Amino acid sequence: MAMPNAYEQYNNNKVMTASPAELTLMLYEGAIKFCNLAEMGIENGDVQKAHSNIVKAQRIIDYLRQTLDMKYAVAQDFENIYSYLATRLVEANIQKDIEIVKEVNEHLHSVRDTWKEVMRINSGKGKEEDE
Repeated sequence: MAMPNAYEQYNNNKVMTASPAELTLMLYEGAIKFCNLAEMGIENGDVQKAHSNIVKAQRIIDYLRQTLDMKYAVAQDFENIYSYLATRLVEANIQKDIEIVKEVNEHLHSVRDTWKEVMRINSGKGKEEDE
């Protein structure tokens, strides 16, 4: 029993000590994971697995939408992306369409990779300013 608790504690600490940018990255990673699991569910004919993982990805997208700070112009771009992904996930869930899930997953990978690059650039700026 000690192992699951240690793992839970590690994950909890990871979340509690993460920066807002790192938390956003974790959310993207989670949505990607759930899309991967939904794809496997559809491939294996496991409708419940597909459904529950699509819903989990939808919840992450909904959370990302709710936390947008609309005072920044770029927030509207993210709103448009998240809105599109949310709509596509609903369609994927209704139809259990693996191609739609794959499309959403590709978009999530793209947004995640862009986010990682922004994080890398911003962390580099801090180091340059210190020198």
